[in-house]
Amino acid sequence: MKTALKQYQRIEATGLWRPSPDVQRREVVVSLGEATLTISDFNEQALTHWSLAALERQNPGVFPAVFNPDGDRDETLELEDSETTMIEAIDRLQRAIDRARPHPGRLRWFSVAGVVAAVASLLLLWMPSALQNHVVSVVPEIKRQDIGNAILHRIERVSGRACTSEDAEAALDQLATRTGVRKVIILPAGVQTSLSLPGGIVLLNRALVEDHEDPSVAAGYIIAERARAEAHDPLNDLLDRTGATTAFRLLTTGELTPENVDAYTEQVLSEPRPTLPDDDLLEVFAQAALPSTPYAYAMDVTGETVLGLIEADPMAGRPLQQVLPDRDWVRLQNICGE
Repeated sequence: MKTALKQYQRIEATGLWRPSPDVQRREVVVSLGEATLTISDFNEQALTHWSLAALERQNPGVFPAVFNPDGDRDETLELEDSETTMIEAIDRLQRAIDRARPHPGRLRWFSVAGVVAAVASLLLLWMPSALQNHVVSVVPEIKRQDIGNAILHRIERVSGRACTSEDAEAALDQLATRTGVRKVIILPAGVQTSLSLPGGIVLLNRALVEDHEDPSVAAGYIIAERARAEAHDPLNDLLDRTGATTAFRLLTTGELTPENVDAYTEQVLSEPRPTLPDDDLLEVFAQAALPSTPYAYAMDVTGETVLGLIEADPMAGRPLQQVLPDRDWVRLQNICGE
């Protein structure tokens, strides 16, 4: 700023000044000060002082150049194109003044940009989880059942169709009611042991009914799936695996793409079922009044890794309600045929 002023401090020019539109223009002498433009008559009597920082040019690039104080376009100063040195000096000094003074607008812009960036980062971290939780909470039961059925149909392409038998359907319904789930389906293959789907559907591998004489084993696997579903909603698990875009699509359209269903099915069928703390499992066994010991020995015939389920069996020493009548259990064991 001082360098620019020093270069132009002796520049003077002549121009035409008019304090208001109803006054005739008069010829004046224009000189530069430290931060002002001084307009004087030819007797060196100052007529007015204009702040360089508040000086406006009404017609950039056009001559004569017409200037006015900021906010007062009625008071004007005209400089002919012969006074280009003065015009250039005014322009350069105004730029120097502008660079030297604080720019609250820029600071405000950077502050706003910082806030926006912080909010955007927060949304990127928080929004997917919040969106997923919201979707899980608002999806109606009928839609959950539709999703569960869609996953089942996809699994059946690998496992073969679910086992059905007119004689055994009632037994399947009894087993579902006895274990507190909406629906039990027996598959010939596909699932390693058991799997819970959205909509209260529990899938069992046929081996769980064919290879055990005690229906408490199959019931125990259903109870374990029920406990897993209570600990982590199967719909939540699906969205965990397929991402926020799936949650958004489900919220806005109520549908999943075949790709979403395929991706989830391929993952869940290839992984072992997640383990749960014994206390969580035992609580659900107690709610259903079912013994945990048969399930525990089916998991580990030695009992070593499931000792907690055996020793803390909630039904130990208590009278047991039959899971299924023998005749219904035999029918269920034959549901997949030969």
